[in-house]
Amino acid sequence: MAKPKLFSPGPVDVAQETYAAMCGPTIGHRGADFEELYASIQPGIQQVAMTERPVFFSTSSAWGVMEGAIRNLVQKKVLNLCCGAFSDKWFGVAKSCGKEAEAIQVDWGQPIDPEAVRAKLSEGGFDTVTLVHNETSTGCLNPLKEIAAVVREFDDVLLVVDTVSSFSALPIPCDELGIDVMLCGVQKALALPPGLALFVTSERAQQRAAQVSDRGYYFDFLEFQKNHEKNNTPSTPAIPHLYALKERVDHMLAEGLENRYQRHEKTNQMLLDWGAGHGFEPLPPEGFRSKTLVCFKTPDNLDLSGWIKAVRNNHGLLINGGYGKIKGTTFRISNMGNETPETMKELFDALDAELPKFLS
Repeated sequence: MAKPKLFSPGPVDVAQETYAAMCGPTIGHRGADFEELYASIQPGIQQVAMTERPVFFSTSSAWGVMEGAIRNLVQKKVLNLCCGAFSDKWFGVAKSCGKEAEAIQVDWGQPIDPEAVRAKLSEGGFDTVTLVHNETSTGCLNPLKEIAAVVREFDDVLLVVDTVSSFSALPIPCDELGIDVMLCGVQKALALPPGLALFVTSERAQQRAAQVSDRGYYFDFLEFQKNHEKNNTPSTPAIPHLYALKERVDHMLAEGLENRYQRHEKTNQMLLDWGAGHGFEPLPPEGFRSKTLVCFKTPDNLDLSGWIKAVRNNHGLLINGGYGKIKGTTFRISNMGNETPETMKELFDALDAELPKFLS
């Protein structure tokens, strides 16, 4: 049986051109060929990241860098901003690293309030804040600009931002916002297969890491910086992924970043409009909804698992039946990556064809 096309919020569908790019020749990663590849990706990915800082390539999932940021930066106490499965987990990871951590916890689907961040940081004792920009589990888009402005009010507090499911789909001005670590995985809006993470560190983050003696090696920010200066990585890189990343970055710049943002805006609005037409309500409040996916509340009269299975079996398309503690009570549909109005319309036609059979 053929594998379905993914409309789940990561991994997402990968273009044939990207797969083809991954079949480039294996090259030595400690020589001129790799250094040339590494250097060739930097200018484009820096445009996408809206930074003049290096963009580092980590052979890992984004979680490697998320844990690495805790190990590199937290000397006093970290404030984890928790509003869904992945931001909640970051709090647990901080504690598992032996760091002192506190959480601002809101209901899943609700955004983080910048004023709550200001109030908590005003208590003192914190040196790091973690924020998931676009909480993939709930489809909630947090107010990054406003939260970043609050964190900048506290001179010794660094801001770490997970942009896993927002990076490249909407503008995130890393340098302008004063983000100290911005990270993502490539399997979501970048539309590569899983296995590579990207991240940017500020000069302040590098200086903080230099003061931490037990930051480890594999995700040591100083090692990434030192190797970057030689157009290289601290450990063996995922060379096929870097070929693919170059192909996608070149594709994005050819499309134009503004056009890319507008395409995601349009396909996301199509998804919201389709849901409204069926009475499906998004979980997050208006004004705080993701531009790359929608997390809908599951109506009581919908056999969600049966519907998802029928769409997969009869149409070869796969959506997601919710995540974590809201699995089943919500379902998620992605519009990120390579999707267009035409491909979204194909999905809606398939969903609509099967839906009446599973409503009671």
